[in-house]
Amino acid sequence: MASPIRSIKEFLTGIIYMAIGSGAVLIAVLGDYKIGNAVKMGPAYFPLVLSFILIFIGLISLVRSFIKPGTPVGAIAINGLVLVIIPTVLFGLLVRKLGLVIMLPLLVIISSYASRQFRWGPALALAVGMTIFCTLVFIKGLGVPLPILGSWFGG
Repeated sequence: MASPIRSIKEFLTGIIYMAIGSGAVLIAVLGDYKIGNAVKMGPAYFPLVLSFILIFIGLISLVRSFIKPGTPVGAIAINGLVLVIIPTVLFGLLVRKLGLVIMLPLLVIISSYASRQFRWGPALALAVGMTIFCTLVFIKGLGVPLPILGSWFGG
């Protein structure tokens, strides 16, 4: 019996999006965070909205997997996967100790190195731009409690 799934990539993408979105919903709902409402948002409100959007996108991808034919899944790029996951985990673990202006450029440059089209110039420009943008928007504008320079540098 033939599988009704016509695009395994779309199917797996949908499952992954829905799993991550559902996990984030569980964390937001079961955690001690207040959700609030659209007028007075709590700390869990925006992540919860993004989680539902992610679940919806996953559902769209899942439905498309039964409609649109696709190509088979290729080999997994282990090097690229490691060069994206490890810096992301290290960012979460070390951002308070080293600060945003150290960890964000490291995250961007190391993750960029996972690309086959990696070039130092664009990677450094992206790292500087992202660091300036995130510092201005998240730390200065929104007041996210992340240190610009971490505790290891007296921040």
